[in-house]
Amino acid sequence: MTIAGTPGGPESPLLEDIVDGYTDHKGRPARRSTSGCWRSAYFIIGVEVAERFAYSGIQANLINYLTGRLGQSMATAAENVNTWSGTGGLLPLVGAFVADSYLGRYRTIIIASFLYILGLGLLTLSAVLPSPSPSDCPKSNQITSCSPPQLQIILFFFSLYLVAVGQGGHKPCNQAFGADQFDGRNPEECKAKSSFFNWWYFGLCSGTLINYSVLSYIQENLNWGLGFGIPCVVMIAALLLFLLGTRTYRYSVKKDEKSPFVRISKVFLAAAKNWQTMPSLVATEELAREAPHHQVSQQFKCLNKALLAPDGSKGNGRQCTIDDVEEAKAVLRLFPIWATCLVYAIVLAQSSTFFTKQGITMDRSIGWGIDIPASSLQAFISLSIVLIVPIYDRILVPIARTLTRKPSGITMLQRIGTGMFLSAISMVVAALVEMKRLKTAQEHGLVDMPNVTLPMSVWWLLPQYILFGVSDVFTIVGLQEFFYDQVPTELRSVGIALYLSILGVGNFLSSFLISAIEKATGGDGQHSWFNDNLNRAHLDYYYWVLAGLSAVGLSLYLYFAKSYIYNRGSTL
Repeated sequence: MTIAGTPGGPESPLLEDIVDGYTDHKGRPARRSTSGCWRSAYFIIGVEVAERFAYSGIQANLINYLTGRLGQSMATAAENVNTWSGTGGLLPLVGAFVADSYLGRYRTIIIASFLYILGLGLLTLSAVLPSPSPSDCPKSNQITSCSPPQLQIILFFFSLYLVAVGQGGHKPCNQAFGADQFDGRNPEECKAKSSFFNWWYFGLCSGTLINYSVLSYIQENLNWGLGFGIPCVVMIAALLLFLLGTRTYRYSVKKDEKSPFVRISKVFLAAAKNWQTMPSLVATEELAREAPHHQVSQQFKCLNKALLAPDGSKGNGRQCTIDDVEEAKAVLRLFPIWATCLVYAIVLAQSSTFFTKQGITMDRSIGWGIDIPASSLQAFISLSIVLIVPIYDRILVPIARTLTRKPSGITMLQRIGTGMFLSAISMVVAALVEMKRLKTAQEHGLVDMPNVTLPMSVWWLLPQYILFGVSDVFTIVGLQEFFYDQVPTELRSVGIALYLSILGVGNFLSSFLISAIEKATGGDGQHSWFNDNLNRAHLDYYYWVLAGLSAVGLSLYLYFAKSYIYNRGSTL
């Protein structure tokens, strides 16, 4: 007989306080009252603020460093920025694999932080080494003859990609580790987890906002070495802050079973091997009896052949279980959503490349003889996010909850789609503003005077930056929560990495698109859409192309989202 209130009893406070599947820093079962939740999340969000400050400190003004100190053309610099950003978006897949299969998230974050700091330190070194002044360099479509020595350029790009490697391990693990601090099986912590993704992004954008407001000015007006050195110091502080929270964290317990990568791969291989195998009548009856005891989906039935032995029977020759097959189906269901969000990522890449170059040609004065850096306008993306997230989390979500009875107010896919629509609108606005800028250059006879500031305020660019920020609140946060929530539990880091890979592949596609358009429009003495003289370029045409692609991508997304089946345990 079990007595309530004693260990093992149905109302045992001790058992209720234990978080199943997690331990504390000493390897003991994690207790709800002393570990995890917001007490741990604050440390991790603080680390993200610092890490994003460091990363955006490099990314935001990188195109100006490449076209200035390294003397590259605008198209070449934009391709290099997109390639680096794309690599930084794909490397989290490697970091997440290492974390989920071998090291665990905590150790991976620490190792990645050291690589991150080393990369930033070397980047600072490459910037302080003596190099020719940009004003002494003749203009060219490639790196100029008076560009820095080849060894310095190699050091710069090596450092840049070492930062990408560090970010590849840090980014997916830090966010997944933060979400791990909330138990999705506990009603209160489940609501807090949904809120965590909102405040996570709030913290992330707070870091980038500080960077755009301060660091861009330092880099352009004071010293690039100092501008790269400050992110290095901030990243050191981030590592120390993360270590301070060690005693409060919950650590997921690695199960003594095959790696989820191995299980899922075996399903696809077995299904392919049994592609032409027809199930026997006995096997069909046995599977039908098992199905009610498992959460069996009716999608991708072709993967059910992984349950069969090569002879069509359901005997000892079968290597995969129903749960293995359902895991594989869950991962496969994500692909259409992943693919249809790529256009959104292509659009997102423009804020740190062409938007910045447009701003340089416009009137950036704010009085008292001060010109704001063109890259600092990206601060309005972060500022709009910082303002919208609390409104969304504290006002819109509670209202939506009362209407829909869903913990998150609206579904994750509805949230993502809303942001994609706003992203398409931002490209329409960007195209119209660029048409206005080109018309201004023509009206004032400045078409062939690219170094003369146009009599058009840089604040004309503000609406497209704000739309980017608002769309991020919906799509980026929605993607983070969606890919974390919908993958198998052991693959949570990979889930975050899959979301980041959308941004990475989107940057590569943006680079490819720029290269293809440059070749198609720049031949036979014609002015390319990406001419170094922006007054003869046609970024407006490019933005219209992106608006059209966004409309197509959104249509495909809505088609697949409508038929998407959420994991049964999802909180939506």
